[in-house]
Amino acid sequence: MGTPKPASNQLPLPSLATPERTPAPKRAPAGAAVLRGDITRAIRNAVMNELAEVGYGRLSIEAVARRAGVGKTAVYRRWSNKLEMVLEIVSDVAGRSVPMPDTGSFAGDLQLLTMIVSKALQHRIASQIIPDLMAEAARTPKIAETLQAALHTHQQAVGDQLVGQAVARGELPAGTDPDVAVDLILGPLYWRLAVARRPIDDEYLERLTEALTAALHAGH
Repeated sequence: MGTPKPASNQLPLPSLATPERTPAPKRAPAGAAVLRGDITRAIRNAVMNELAEVGYGRLSIEAVARRAGVGKTAVYRRWSNKLEMVLEIVSDVAGRSVPMPDTGSFAGDLQLLTMIVSKALQHRIASQIIPDLMAEAARTPKIAETLQAALHTHQQAVGDQLVGQAVARGELPAGTDPDVAVDLILGPLYWRLAVARRPIDDEYLERLTEALTAALHAGH
């Protein structure tokens, strides 16, 4: 089975690999200084690159400011400390919606989705940040809670749409659990890339798609 093509309106995966988007600025209180968007973007990108290069433990406000080409004061105007800064930036990136494919078949949707996710996980920034933050989350409950909250809603939406489309086509039985579907999709990809450190190619994605389809059918 060849790799399905995304629809013409398919967007790139918003992920840890794309830190440049900045949320709409909050309205500043009367008399407060207006924060420049270009400086905020520079700081956000600097944080992501510093996380990829040195990890959370060695990341510093000084290094972020230096990389962004700003003074430390510019960073502290936006965040009061390192933890707050990293949590806000990473949770925003991690919580971005995944573009849900609709190729006309469950197998096609599944293969395209696994391809999108695997490419995001293999990005030079994401591939360094994700394992580091998972390790930090085990030591810092606040990091774990924030990441879980950011990811849960969007992963649930992906599962609901993926399974819902397949059920509507008659490809999966009603009652198929979207949460289980998402776990079955993301688990093997994360394990192979972040733990086993093995590459993912089109052949592997085809085999994974076949196995996932069979597993979801076997559950009913």
